Amino acid sequence: MTFQKVANVMSFTRAAAELNYAQSSVTSQIKALETSLQAQLFDRLGGRIRLTDAGERLLPYADRMLALADEARADVAAPHDPRGTLIVGTTRTITSHRLPPLLETFRHRYPRIHLSLRPSPYADTRRALRQDLFDLGFLMEEETEHPGLETLVLTPERLVLAAAPTHPLASSHRVTTADLRPVPILTTEAPCAARDLLATEVGGTFLDLGTTEAIKRGATAGLGICLLPATAVTDAVHAGDLVLLPWEAPFTLHTQLAWRQGKRLSRELRLFIEEAKRLITKEEEETPHTASRYGTSALAKRCPETRTRVAQ
Repeated sequence: MTFQKVANVMSFTRAAAELNYAQSSVTSQIKALETSLQAQLFDRLGGRIRLTDAGERLLPYADRMLALADEARADVAAPHDPRGTLIVGTTRTITSHRLPPLLETFRHRYPRIHLSLRPSPYADTRRALRQDLFDLGFLMEEETEHPGLETLVLTPERLVLAAAPTHPLASSHRVTTADLRPVPILTTEAPCAARDLLATEVGGTFLDLGTTEAIKRGATAGLGICLLPATAVTDAVHAGDLVLLPWEAPFTLHTQLAWRQGKRLSRELRLFIEEAKRLITKEEEETPHTASRYGTSALAKRCPETRTRVAQ
């Protein structure tokens, strides 16, 4: 535990303060560990430290050992009371438009389970899952099979292009790849599966605005058109701030939940997986996905002459 803390904060002094140890205790514990392993774990560079190659290799094992200790303690101490910490990799897009109902339900049903969300690009999430640094990870990618991982496909994600009702493409009967090349497309920052796939198809100009809300506000303000999952723009379309463009994505992304292949799934992990599957399936059944149901009423308020086009 001491090694993990020092490795995370990169300071013996800070680690001692957070662990409520004397600094000499932290130093002696690290030296004892290095002696036991016959390997130097940290390079001391004046007042700074950094992990050696041996320290880098040890850290994933330390994370796994401590997580297993927590799991054992929870199972023995309270077999009928789910508890512990689940480390979940995710992205800002998934966090903002898929996770709120899941997080709220899980918090009320299982208040002793602490969910620690780790925002990271998909490649980093997959790597952390293989190293067992994350317990679970949400992915939104075209591929549904990943080496070293087991995946559960929760739902295909319908991607849409949306724009302000006054945007020139809002009056188009059909939006083609050629139409998109001169238009700024607002997306999350790279790497992003949807952005990368569309860039391959279209080329063109992409403006990275970071968060889903910033992207929608940028599109509403006329900075460009936005590329987002359909569920992420429902509110803006119903409010009349955005309209869906008549465009079909040439690829399909899938929201997935992944974990390390061969990993023993604790009761708490199984509960999270089942709740995620149940709530996202329920949301899909209750959410309209046709262009007419997303956009007709909102668009008709501002552009009545386009009612027929949107319904088509």
